[in-house]
Amino acid sequence: MRFDRVCGRTWLEVLFAMMKNGNSLTVIQLNDSHAYFDLHQELFWQGGQAVYRPVGGYARIATLIKQIRAANPERVLFCDCGDTFQGTYPAQSTEGQAMVPVLNSLGLDAMTAHWEFAYGPVTFKQRAAELSYPMLAINVYDQATKERLFPPYTVKEIGGLRIGLVGIASNIVSKTMPTSFSVGLEFTLGREELPPIIDVLRSQEKVDLIVLISHLGFSQDMNLLSEVEGIDVCLSGHTHNRLYKPVLQGKTLIIQSGCHGSFLGCLDLEIEKGHIVDYRHQLVEVVHNISPDPEVADLVRQAIALYQDELSTVVGKTATALNRGTTLETTMDNFLLQALLESTGAQLAFSNGWRFGAPVIPGEVTLNDLYNIIPMNPPISTVELTGEEIVAMLEENLERTFARDPYHQMGGYVKRGLGFNAYIKIENPPGQRVQQVFVGDEQLQPKLYYPTAFVTEQGVSHKYGRNRQHHSARSIEALKTYLDRHRPLRAELRKTFVVV
Repeated sequence: MRFDRVCGRTWLEVLFAMMKNGNSLTVIQLNDSHAYFDLHQELFWQGGQAVYRPVGGYARIATLIKQIRAANPERVLFCDCGDTFQGTYPAQSTEGQAMVPVLNSLGLDAMTAHWEFAYGPVTFKQRAAELSYPMLAINVYDQATKERLFPPYTVKEIGGLRIGLVGIASNIVSKTMPTSFSVGLEFTLGREELPPIIDVLRSQEKVDLIVLISHLGFSQDMNLLSEVEGIDVCLSGHTHNRLYKPVLQGKTLIIQSGCHGSFLGCLDLEIEKGHIVDYRHQLVEVVHNISPDPEVADLVRQAIALYQDELSTVVGKTATALNRGTTLETTMDNFLLQALLESTGAQLAFSNGWRFGAPVIPGEVTLNDLYNIIPMNPPISTVELTGEEIVAMLEENLERTFARDPYHQMGGYVKRGLGFNAYIKIENPPGQRVQQVFVGDEQLQPKLYYPTAFVTEQGVSHKYGRNRQHHSARSIEALKTYLDRHRPLRAELRKTFVVV
């Protein structure tokens, strides 16, 4: 497929702009691609209906990048906002190493991080060293030395412009994720560090433009940039927003470009004397009929070759379209939770509010689909929770999801649950959102213990419950067993959370 429009303009329009103004720059954003090497299903909304179509893949992304570079030679900046090294089985099983040759072939200029910490700080540093471009983070420190884990910024010279690139990694790694992700590290918001770095870039590095590569999340970025001036462009990640036009916060242009490598954000800038005087933006869908770049396609084949036969094994059928595209409850997580309940005999089940996971359309389900749902394949755990603890846990999670102060939002959607119905008021203050909870037709009893299944500490924190047990069965095994017993799978929405 020929990419006829570059950032909303035809090739001739781009060339005309270049002739008129020598300081044009095309900024390309990739965020939250979660190691989706090749085509996958993606969720789109059409009126009031969810529809699905195949998109993505790094070889198709490479084709688009080459076309954009051809349209604006030597004037393209390409950045990755993180959540790149984790999300599929080949990436997970190699601790991200399978991603390195593919990413190095794309011609990226810089990136920051979040789920990259999943393999532990030591392995992450090793992976970062293998990249042909810098990993940037102003807000991640070694606890012992107080030194930054990665450089805070880098300067690129592109088309006669000096561009300062600043990275802010996700600040929730040490707050909500397993302790192995952040052992020996400290994370800050980056709010205090950003102004001095902006000053260094302006006064010492003499940059013409400052681009922030962020994995804080859209609302956090909006809040941060309302407090800190001097950033020209913010490439926002983490929250999987599909922004079809840039958002202006003060003088800062903010874009975010979906997830799973299903989209590229493309921002075409005209710059005069260190100021953006004009811009055009396009959210580019990586459609299935783009011709894959042969070199990158070969690297993708090499990366997944060892796993291809096993992952293509059909393990069941689904009558329900499985997705994670909604905030309160999803069909994909209902499948996981149904499997947890059946595996353990528990009364209730919880998992975390993950956003990643490409949809599975009705029809055959492969082992690859299961690993896309839960690539970490954690063990299944059980615990006994009182009704009082369940309400406290829900209140804590709702605050982390819907906090009025964006800095208190901790990422992800609402904690997934099954076996109960919670009636909530999202707009209420912290601790006052849960109105009523029912288990079946009975109201939740504060002092009664409820047998509960879960996966990972993000599902049920260690501070809650008694008789916590980690079972030998793991998540993928439970999903396979459930599919074998239920043909076809049905995992429709159950109104677990009802906004009143």
